[in-house]
Amino acid sequence: MHTDIIMIGHISQDILIDHLQNRQEILGGAVVYSSFAASAGGATVKVITKLAARDKRILDDLQNPKVTWQVLPSRESTSIKNTYFTADKERREVVLLSQADPFTLEEIDSDAPIFHLAGLFGGEIPDSLIKPLSARGAVAMDAQGVLRCLDESGELAFYDWDRKEELLPYITYFKVDAAEAKILTGLDDREAAARQLQVWGATEVMLTHNSEVMCVSETTLAVAPYTNVNNSGRTGRGDTTFAAYLSWRKEHSLEESTRFAASLCSLKMETPGVFRGSVEDVLARMEKDASI
Repeated sequence: MHTDIIMIGHISQDILIDHLQNRQEILGGAVVYSSFAASAGGATVKVITKLAARDKRILDDLQNPKVTWQVLPSRESTSIKNTYFTADKERREVVLLSQADPFTLEEIDSDAPIFHLAGLFGGEIPDSLIKPLSARGAVAMDAQGVLRCLDESGELAFYDWDRKEELLPYITYFKVDAAEAKILTGLDDREAAARQLQVWGATEVMLTHNSEVMCVSETTLAVAPYTNVNNSGRTGRGDTTFAAYLSWRKEHSLEESTRFAASLCSLKMETPGVFRGSVEDVLARMEKDASI
C-alpha cells in the first residue's frame, strides 16, 4: 500500500487531571492524534513508534484502516501526567513519568512523500535525522519535539532550539504554538514570529493559538478560527491540527488546508480522544465555519 506520510514518535500512556481534580487515563502522544487526523484527511499513514514489550496490547485501541503501526522494541514506554489548572486547559503542568528509547536513522527503513517528526520531548527524535530524511522526502516537524526537555532536576522545561537556523532550511512544514514561537523568536506578535521562522528557512510554518490557526509561507498568510463549543477534547489540539493540514495540503492550497485543519480540530475538541469523524463531517463543518 502506498504511504503518504511516515510519522515517527512515541505513544504516550497519559494521565489527565483537570482543574476539578478529575482523573482520566488515555492513550496520547503526537503520533496517536496525528495518525487519526491525517487518515480523516485521506492520507495513508505509517507510524514508526517504540514500546516496551509488555505494552504492545495498547495498539488494540488504535486500529485504523489507513494507519499501519511499526513497533520497535524499547526498554520502557512513554508515560506523561498532564495536570490542568484552568477550565480552558490552557495552563498545565506536564510531568514525564517514563520515556521510550530514542530513534535512529537506521530504524527509518521506508520512504514516503512526507516524514512527520512527531516527537514529544527533546532527544526522542535526534536532530541528526533531519538532514538525511529531508533528502528522502519533505520533513514536517512539531517544535515541541526539540523545545520540551528535562532540566537538571528532572522537571520538564522549555528551552530554545540552538540549531534552529541551521536546520529549519531542511524542514518543509514546521509547527509551533504561540508559546513555542515566543521561545524560538522572542516575539509576542504571532504573525511576526511565524514569519521569522519562515525567514530562517522553514518553507511553511503553522502557529496554533487557543483562538485560531495561522499558516504562513513566503507569499501567503492564512488564518482560520477554532469554533469548538467546548474543550472536552482539548488534549491533542496541535497534533490534530498539524496532521490534518499535512493530509489536505498535498492536493489543496495553503489557505484551504488551514481552514480544513481548523474545522477538523474544532470537531475533535468537542469530544475527548482522537478524531474519529469522516472527511464529509469536516467539509460540512468548514461550510458552517465559513458563515461565522
